[in-house]
Amino acid sequence: SGLAYIALSKGPDQEAASPTVTSTVTMHFTGWQDTGTMVDSSYFRGPAESYPVSAVMPGWTEGLQLMKPGDTFRFWIPASLGFGPRPGAPGGNLVFDLELISFE
Repeated sequence: SGLAYIALSKGPDQEAASPTVTSTVTMHFTGWQDTGTMVDSSYFRGPAESYPVSAVMPGWTEGLQLMKPGDTFRFWIPASLGFGPRPGAPGGNLVFDLELISFE
C-alpha cells in the first residue's frame, strides 16, 4: 500500500488483540505534512478522541490494525492513503504519530 511505520513505544500487553475495521478506537495523535507543518494534534484539545476505524483516512485504517493498546506508532502516509480530495484537508504525504489508548 505504501504505508511505512515504526513503533515508538509498545504497550504492556503485546499478546492483546488489535483493532479491526469494525472497531472504535480511543487515541491521541499528532500529524504533519511532509514539509514539517503540523496538520493537527488531539493533545491540544485535551482528552483522547474516539473514532470508528472504518471512518478515518485509509492510512489510519490500515495502521491502527497493526497496533495494540498502549502502542505509539509513527506512520508515513502516502497521499494515496491520506485525506483525499476533501476541501480544506491537507494534501500530499503525511506523517502521523498515533497513540492507541483502547478500542472496542
